Amino acid sequence: MNDYIRIHPSDDVIVALKDFKKGDTVDGIVLLDDIKMGHKIALHDMEKGHRLIKYGNVIGILSEDVKKGQWIHSHNLHTSLAEGEPTYTYHKEVKAPATPSKKTFLGYLRKDGSAGTRNDLFLVPTVGCINNILDEIKEEFVSLHPEARDSVKILAHPYGCSQLGDDLKTTRKLLAALVHNPNAGGVLIVGLGCENNRMNDFLTEVGKVDEERVRHFSCQEVEDEVKYGVKQCEEIYAVMSKDKRTPLPLSYLRLGLKCGGSDGFSGLTANPLVGLVSDVVGASGGKVCLTEVPEMFGAEQMLMNRAKDEATFEKIVALINNFKAYYARNNQPCYENPSPGNKDGGITTLEEKSNGCVLKGGALEIEDVLDVGDRVKANNLSLVNGPGNDLVACTNLAAAGCNVIFFTTGRGTPFGTLVPTIKVATNHRVATHKADWIDFDGGRCLDENPLKVRDDLLDKLLAVASGEKVKAEKSSMGLIALFKTGVTL
Repeated sequence: MNDYIRIHPSDDVIVALKDFKKGDTVDGIVLLDDIKMGHKIALHDMEKGHRLIKYGNVIGILSEDVKKGQWIHSHNLHTSLAEGEPTYTYHKEVKAPATPSKKTFLGYLRKDGSAGTRNDLFLVPTVGCINNILDEIKEEFVSLHPEARDSVKILAHPYGCSQLGDDLKTTRKLLAALVHNPNAGGVLIVGLGCENNRMNDFLTEVGKVDEERVRHFSCQEVEDEVKYGVKQCEEIYAVMSKDKRTPLPLSYLRLGLKCGGSDGFSGLTANPLVGLVSDVVGASGGKVCLTEVPEMFGAEQMLMNRAKDEATFEKIVALINNFKAYYARNNQPCYENPSPGNKDGGITTLEEKSNGCVLKGGALEIEDVLDVGDRVKANNLSLVNGPGNDLVACTNLAAAGCNVIFFTTGRGTPFGTLVPTIKVATNHRVATHKADWIDFDGGRCLDENPLKVRDDLLDKLLAVASGEKVKAEKSSMGLIALFKTGVTL
């Protein structure tokens, strides 16, 4: 492995792959500063105001003159996103698709034509004030069926009451979409009876279901809500227990893409590695979903050029501009990202983070854009509306119907959501240091043939889709968070 990497021939910087000291020589360049792993080194002298290139794209503007061999980071580089709204144009880029895979996984085929990678029983509260009742129902049920403990998932959340307008609609739409996630072999919907998210309205949003597998009741309407809930779970579970895994092609995968705790290696290893696997899934007829709209800012034109047609291009433009307008309504700049942890790892600006982030989507053509709570229909790549927040973004992916998620991380996180969340480390250190969190070492791309590592990660994906537990599942980590934009009464 080299001690540095230059990502694109037009880049103004190289990235350090280990820690360096001032005076060290890297590719014939004498370093003028200490440089930490994952951080940027200037390849030539540049003047203040220069638009710095990395990934072949602008990632910021120099705030002072920089000398060859100097460290480039927050002290001398600032965002270009403060300059105002860019104008977008559509220049379609067609790339050769990956070779389809004939590999299979063992999944649960559903009546609607989707497939689950798990056969879980979802307990869905329409309102947050009954979360503890669902805890009681689960504990009583699993005391009778201990083998089902890991498959009973409570979709706990704090909302469903004291919400108005679009905010209430979003809560209702997200929960209803989660009812339809293919990993749910059965669903028990529980209401209180007096909440804003009224049961009849919610069931209308849910729409048509298999009534043997999806039941509902309101606690105020029964004498003993725990006893009644357990009885409903028993009847649903009797149907679910007959479900069997069957070999299925990759076209049944609905793959969600997310990153969190990114570092300077994210755009070098784990994200492009996941992109290679995404390309195979898409070429094999699968559905891939990329979210985190704010982490597209600065790289959005690349995505727009992959739109299948003008109409899809316009949808992407609206997705980007509407999220920027959301920031503006709250009097916040759109570029106050990356996080302190991202910066420690070598990421300076949002443009830099975004150019690495979008690599998870590979080279797939973008066929659709989904709003919060919309369910994925198109093959190849769909962009899903949502913020960068890990819990909210992954909840949106699960609501879109994803049955498994790739989550890349350079800093490490124990996070897992409602569907299996495969954590892919960007570097060897976090993969070994936090082995109880990480499922796959994406840092291998720097030492091995990336196509070999891609094939290994694809095999890992199929093993998890076939029932192998990820680290987050082993620690019972399965969080959701509903996107909220409005007032609370």
